[in-house]
Amino acid sequence: MRIPRTYTVDSVVSVDWWDEIDGSEKWQEGIFYALSASCGLVSFVAFVQLVRIQMRVPEYGWTTQKVFHFMNFVVNGLRAILFGFYKNVFLLRPKIIEVALLDLPGLLFFSTYTLLVLFWAEIYYQARSLPIDKLRPTYVIVNGVVYLIQFCIWVYMAVSPMTMSVEVAKLFLAVVSFSAALGFLIYGGRLFVMLRRFPIESKGRQKKLNEVGFVTGICCTCFLIRCLVVAISAFDKNADPDVLDHPILNLIYYMMVEILPSALVLFILRKLPPKRVSDKYHPIS
Repeated sequence: MRIPRTYTVDSVVSVDWWDEIDGSEKWQEGIFYALSASCGLVSFVAFVQLVRIQMRVPEYGWTTQKVFHFMNFVVNGLRAILFGFYKNVFLLRPKIIEVALLDLPGLLFFSTYTLLVLFWAEIYYQARSLPIDKLRPTYVIVNGVVYLIQFCIWVYMAVSPMTMSVEVAKLFLAVVSFSAALGFLIYGGRLFVMLRRFPIESKGRQKKLNEVGFVTGICCTCFLIRCLVVAISAFDKNADPDVLDHPILNLIYYMMVEILPSALVLFILRKLPPKRVSDKYHPIS
């Protein structure tokens, strides 16, 4: 005998308001413009911080800190533009152009934050008196391979059935996100453990411990969430955040995996580098 399905009043109401917002053009517009404004604000903060760093130490070239803030400015600025013109973006044809535009900021986000992994790896290797000459080439090669594979996937999507190629693309992004989380866990964890072994009275030890610990936790979490959501969306279209009629999912997803992590990391790493003392200046003793 078949048992009739029952629904509680609360479950029906919750489904109704979610579907109502998803189907409302006004809510879609408000949410996407809110996301655009949030990304624009983070991009502006990153740019201001970049200018402050440049004014503080103009004699240095493109340091890791400057490149990190510049890439944050680019990633969030690009995301702000895409969200601001969301109607045009989601209706672009052929479909591959839409997919590439939506995937590109995620790839740049990966490059931006793995730059922190590189920076921490260099600190760890130098502290252990290990050679660091292969770390930067490795970073460049890894990122180059990721972009090359992604480009090949885009080409594959353009000439093959969209459903299968979209699954491949999403699973690849899930693997990339998991790799980034693993990188933070390995090198952030190593640096954290190494700092804990320093004498308690060491200057700045606790502050640096908090900085490494918080940034590692934030970045690991955001990349793991991205990995999980993208992997699920490869097989379940209802879980796909990159569609026009999922504005609530878009809001939650991008707030958790890009906007809030970027804002928090920029706040934690807000300290400016020390001023360089001029060789011509000799303090009176």
